[in-house]
Amino acid sequence: MAKETAKGNWWIWKVFWILLIVTAVEVILGIYKPVFMEETMLLGTKLLNHVFIILTLVKAAYIVMTFMHLGHEKKSLKWVIIAPMFILIPYLLFIILVEGLYTHIMM
Repeated sequence: MAKETAKGNWWIWKVFWILLIVTAVEVILGIYKPVFMEETMLLGTKLLNHVFIILTLVKAAYIVMTFMHLGHEKKSLKWVIIAPMFILIPYLLFIILVEGLYTHIMM
């Protein structure tokens, strides 16, 4: 019985390790803050911020695909659910970053 359970739960360990690795990369980057990522500006914000946004979106997409059981669906359904996240969230962040700069210009 224990061996059957271990064989059936392999996927949860795979998910755990993938999410752990991505989270560890985020934490390590947050602690050490590489100089070239801090000094490089892209679209009005630091490159490090863009890396955090991308890693967070990838992690969110993986969680949605795994825990909402979308991994076994048709490719078109996956894209209908995941594409807005990869299009709208960066767009909204861009708007926030650009509009946030206007407060410094006005004062």
